[in-house]
Amino acid sequence: MKKNRNLLVVVFLFLTAAALVCLVGVLTVKDKEDSSLKIKKEKISYSKKNYHLADNEALYETQDNKSVETMYLTVRRGSDSENTNHSWSEINGLSVYDYEKMGVNRYKILGLLQVGNENGPQSGKLGYGEVVPNATVQVRGQTSSRNSQKNFKIEIKDGKGSWYGQKTINLNKHQTESLRFRNKLSYALLEKIPQVLSLRTQFVHLYVKDTTGDKPNEFVDYGLYTQVEQLNKAGMRAHNLDSSGQLYKVNFFEFMDENNVIKLTSDPDYDKEKFEEMLEIKGSSDHSKLIKLIKKVNDSSSSFYGILEKYFDIDNLSYWMAFQILMGNHDTQNRNMYLYSPLNSQRWYIIPWDNDASLFETEYEIKGFTGSSDWESGISNYWGNVLFRRALKTKEFRKALDNAIEDLRKNYLTDNRITELSNELAATVEPYITETPDSTYLGVSMANHEKILKALPSEVESNYQKYFESYQKPMPFFIATPEKTSDKLKLSWESAYDFNSEDITYTVEVSKKYDFSDTILKQENLKLTSINMDMLEEGQYFIRVKATNTSGKSQYAFDYYVADNLGKVSGVKSFYVNSDKTVSEDKYEE
Repeated sequence: MKKNRNLLVVVFLFLTAAALVCLVGVLTVKDKEDSSLKIKKEKISYSKKNYHLADNEALYETQDNKSVETMYLTVRRGSDSENTNHSWSEINGLSVYDYEKMGVNRYKILGLLQVGNENGPQSGKLGYGEVVPNATVQVRGQTSSRNSQKNFKIEIKDGKGSWYGQKTINLNKHQTESLRFRNKLSYALLEKIPQVLSLRTQFVHLYVKDTTGDKPNEFVDYGLYTQVEQLNKAGMRAHNLDSSGQLYKVNFFEFMDENNVIKLTSDPDYDKEKFEEMLEIKGSSDHSKLIKLIKKVNDSSSSFYGILEKYFDIDNLSYWMAFQILMGNHDTQNRNMYLYSPLNSQRWYIIPWDNDASLFETEYEIKGFTGSSDWESGISNYWGNVLFRRALKTKEFRKALDNAIEDLRKNYLTDNRITELSNELAATVEPYITETPDSTYLGVSMANHEKILKALPSEVESNYQKYFESYQKPMPFFIATPEKTSDKLKLSWESAYDFNSEDITYTVEVSKKYDFSDTILKQENLKLTSINMDMLEEGQYFIRVKATNTSGKSQYAFDYYVADNLGKVSGVKSFYVNSDKTVSEDKYEE
């Protein structure tokens, strides 16, 4: 019995040990499974963030802010079929608005573009040894096309090579900005910011030989230009973007389609010309994704932050907006950007375009010109755009924007970085802006040029402070065109929004002068958004409306009047009372 008992003990111990081994094995396997699950979860979490854009950093490795490339452009008449049978004086003598009045496309001219140094075209570079045109040339830009010094768009013909892989060369003069490097400064800063794409830029010294003019054999010095990379299909590929995706250059678009022109190409009413007045088509011509986006952005029945998360990259959107706010680049509410979406993705991204209006406050002060309205600083600058307004109404996006503002100011748009980079660029452009032809159109003395240069870092700090202050004010609103009601004139305006939900009162004024030195009516502390006044006599009048919250912070209306030699007069709408007592809104072009 004892022997049997000992045997049973041995068997029991053996089975217990085996069980323990199995248990350890099971636990080990379980740990491995848990570990693999954790890894899998991390991969899933990471893949959700994999939608962020990543620029091709290698593109900027050879960029040198101190370098200036020399280009030689020989222009000559072409053919009517190519719209190139024009003289150089015709190309330079017309603005975009002239073409619109004539109802014709912008004129082009044939060009032979050659790249070299100050001694002439160089072997191995574009156009060397060629004698026939390799490109077409036209004036580019909108408002800038009115300037004496034009911007040019040079398109290299197929089979004629390229310049650093680019076949579209944008030469920007930036005549109305005295530093002549603001655009390059912005793109150089953007190169280091991972949430937003930049573009390649290059200073160019241009010489032009006009075979259609009175000096057909002479290259004339056209001064300094900034070349900015064209974001087309080739540009998309260069920046690791999907060239089969959607890409639109925003001309005037507030994420709504009031006139119903954003249509599919298959729609019988599709009008490409009207479409491109809002959005130039640079990528896929399948607009179904864009139409869906517009509907989603304007769908007030859905949680908007959910729409933002699903259809946008919030990091991209918040950093783009934060950069423009800190740089004071006001003209970005509804244009001067690209909209991009990769193929087979529902997500959209904003890519900056045209930054030459950045950090302009000191220059405007020196010139005695009001370049922007009061609301064009901080978040109120974006309040007129449906996408931006709805985003700003969500606390989650405001937090993301706060974080982006702080990060950019602390790490990318520091005083030292702005000073260092702007001084480097200023030293590069100085030999050109102090000589003709650029010195003729500089617009300020070199002493004031130095003041503007030194003020750039303080302007970034000022814009940083204005950002936080803008949350404390009511948001801007629109004034309606006054209308005749019986024997009275009805004045009305939209309600203003306040982030702190404070009560708002309004002050309305009517005057015969835009500076309100000849006031006809003034009413304050109005809680309603309309009043009636006695009918006015025939003539031009001005109405101004201001919203004030209970904290005493005020904001004028979106409307503004552009006065000669003064600039924008904030919160003012001009209108005419006609002889029959009807009222007409004053329309004007900037």
